[in-house]
Amino acid sequence: MTTDIVLFIVFLAVLIILAWPLGNYMANVFSLKQTMFDRLFAPIEKIIYRMAGLNDMAEMNWKEYAINLVFFNLFGMTAVYLIQLLQGYLPFNPENMASVAPWHVAFNTAVSFMTNTNWQAYGGESTMSYFTQMAALTVQNFVSAATGLAVAVALIRGLTRKTTDEIGNFWVDLVRGIVRVLMPLSIIVALMLVQQGVLQNLSPYITVQTLEGAGQKLAMGPVASQEAIKMLGTNGGGFFNANSAHPFENPTPLTNFMEIVSIFLIPTALLFTYGQLARDKRQGYAVLGAMMLLFICMLGGTYASELYGNPIMGGLGISSPASLEGKEVRFGIGGSALFATVTTAASCGAVNAMHDSLTPLGGLIPMLQIMLGEVVVGGVGAGFYGMMVYVVMTVFIVGLMVGRTPEYLGKKIEAWEMKMATLAILIPSVVILVGSAIAAATEVGTSSIANPGPHGLSEILYAFASGAGNNGSAFGGLTANTLFYDLMLALAMLLGRFGVILPVLAIAGSMAGKKVSPAGPGTFCTTSSLFVILLAGVVLVVGALTFLPALALGPIVEHLIMLQGATF
Repeated sequence: MTTDIVLFIVFLAVLIILAWPLGNYMANVFSLKQTMFDRLFAPIEKIIYRMAGLNDMAEMNWKEYAINLVFFNLFGMTAVYLIQLLQGYLPFNPENMASVAPWHVAFNTAVSFMTNTNWQAYGGESTMSYFTQMAALTVQNFVSAATGLAVAVALIRGLTRKTTDEIGNFWVDLVRGIVRVLMPLSIIVALMLVQQGVLQNLSPYITVQTLEGAGQKLAMGPVASQEAIKMLGTNGGGFFNANSAHPFENPTPLTNFMEIVSIFLIPTALLFTYGQLARDKRQGYAVLGAMMLLFICMLGGTYASELYGNPIMGGLGISSPASLEGKEVRFGIGGSALFATVTTAASCGAVNAMHDSLTPLGGLIPMLQIMLGEVVVGGVGAGFYGMMVYVVMTVFIVGLMVGRTPEYLGKKIEAWEMKMATLAILIPSVVILVGSAIAAATEVGTSSIANPGPHGLSEILYAFASGAGNNGSAFGGLTANTLFYDLMLALAMLLGRFGVILPVLAIAGSMAGKKVSPAGPGTFCTTSSLFVILLAGVVLVVGALTFLPALALGPIVEHLIMLQGATF
């Protein structure tokens, strides 16, 4: 236990030490200030702008920004879908894998990677060729992460600019996010992973002889390059079906630690970026403080639940009921609980243990983090703008309590901002609950459940939460590669992604056009410890009011039944 606590402390310390300079660097990148890497990156960007016929000096209002973003992402989704259908005719396919079939699996995968969800209704090493993994999935890992980063930066401009309708240029933000942030970081992390033993080749699969004398085929491939952006971009889609529990993706405790830090690195750094661009570092610290407060509570709950384990196991004569089932022994309970909490806090979806094997309360916390909108640090860009929606909500509630027009950064929060914030919170919530209700009430939905009782409901709830929250992890007992789940979850991913992005951009456009009023004696301080606690409280209260009834019928009931010694 002491070793695990040390691991948690070291993780948070290393995260902050790395995120602080990265955040300052990103502030310079997206404010178009000079950096020490301009000589390297500027020529690359100019070539891209020239080839695409883009004017990198022009800016957009929020509607233009949104239109360009949506059409670009739909184009990317179409490209991924077509590459899967044509896979059998494309190069870098040493195992001669056929086209991805049936069509609805390919469609679900295309939507999944475009929306930064990376829900996988397929086995990577048995379904996707090297070309598909690289040209379709890995490319979308970069593009979808950069899209989230662009929206976050656009929102920051909306909050910090005044009396303008311009919030930046989507194409410039996209290109700079990829070329200056995601690409160099991915190269560094990929090289570190290769040094630790993660695969990176284009070799055909090899067959080896096991100790029993049987033959076993081992999948090869460009794993490290995909693994790096999978984590840094909070994408989560594994090269292998077992994801980061596979020793070729995550071979050592050091790679496990590196991958966990990589998941949180850019989302955490973005809070330092926000403080820099807002010209008040305390604003970024306050939001980061609320995120970390929630994260520590969630991590403590997950770890305690897994450490306590299943008392039924103790009744069977097992010396320690602590739950190691479904976990890699090399990572243990501490490394697995930390990974599970981070990946569901950050809309990543990568796993190094099977979430379906977590204890009821241990599984509830990752599920709840997704349901809350994954604002507990959150995904690249998505965590920031998701939490800022709650900031708007918190400031509005406080304004009602003191009888003043709510303000944030000197700008009034009015009816339009509240409508958009409400939509951004309600749309994913409605998708989760309605989708789960349809699946639980129909034979086509319940026929995919492997486990009876409340755990089966938890599997359905987790699937729709993962889709609408753009997470991608799953309770593995649900057979989701059916026509019903492929189409329903694809719809959930689309609504969960654009149902938040579009209202956020609308808020950015509205706030950019407002004047800044000087702070007065009745202005609520949004950099105080009180605000941090209120913000964290609003996140939890909204989540509790929305999802507690559903959770009570799933993991909470399952936990109470477990304490009674009953099984299904």
